[in-house]
Amino acid sequence: MVQGTHFRLDEGWATPAEVGRRALAGALSDLAAMGADSGQAYIALGIAPGMSEESALALVRAAAALATETDTEIAGGDVVSAPALTVSVTVVGWSESEQELVGRDGARPGDLVGVTGSLGAASAALALLKAPDAERERAPREARAAVFERAREPRPRLREGRLLASTGASAMIDLSDGLAVDAAHLGRASGAHLRLQLEALPLAEGVEDVCAALGLDARELAASGGEDYELCFCAPAEQRARIESSFAASDRVAVSWIGEVVGANGETRAGSSLVAERGDQVRLVGFEHRWE
Repeated sequence: MVQGTHFRLDEGWATPAEVGRRALAGALSDLAAMGADSGQAYIALGIAPGMSEESALALVRAAAALATETDTEIAGGDVVSAPALTVSVTVVGWSESEQELVGRDGARPGDLVGVTGSLGAASAALALLKAPDAERERAPREARAAVFERAREPRPRLREGRLLASTGASAMIDLSDGLAVDAAHLGRASGAHLRLQLEALPLAEGVEDVCAALGLDARELAASGGEDYELCFCAPAEQRARIESSFAASDRVAVSWIGEVVGANGETRAGSSLVAERGDQVRLVGFEHRWE
């Protein structure tokens, strides 16, 4: 994560502590997308000129707090000077056997497509930060607080990833660049096509109110925005009840079914598509990691 590309430290945008948490959360989310247990993390910091020792320690302490929450050991790293604050995280995950892990290439025609949790909070928070003050103030205070809280404290879905791996998920990816981009990765890796229903996307608290105030389509924003760190997965239709009951019994976040996998052919290329309620295909681009 590089200052100016992945985050800004201007007032109101991100604190050093939030940067530290997000950097580790993003790396751990990649382990969650395979159904792996977290193991060790190695954090390399490039400290920019003018950054105080207090700010650097706040960044590291926030990452350490998330490591404790997720049973991750910060096993090493490095600290150097850099022209811009840079946080580079390497994580190591574990599994009892290779067969227990889920890749991106296992989706098959007839599978259902699902997502964990809810979408859109991070992109709604970014839209608020970029909006003029007058437009930002039109959004209800409670909605603004909800999307900012979610965006600033992402939670890698490690337990949910392990549960999905054990209950029949055939392919899985974490939503860091947005559903519109990441679902297509699953389709291409699997040689199949994920047909997703835009109206089925579960929206995070506050997203609809924020989008209404800013004149944005909430579900299109949720589909194209990044850094939700939820899991998009495919599973055979016969595993649906098992997945739902397992999540309900273990008090995990909710699972929403948002589409199906179809075969790729001359007319339907490997990848994914989003279909609106009226049946029209919606073309969206994914999230670009650029804050300036």
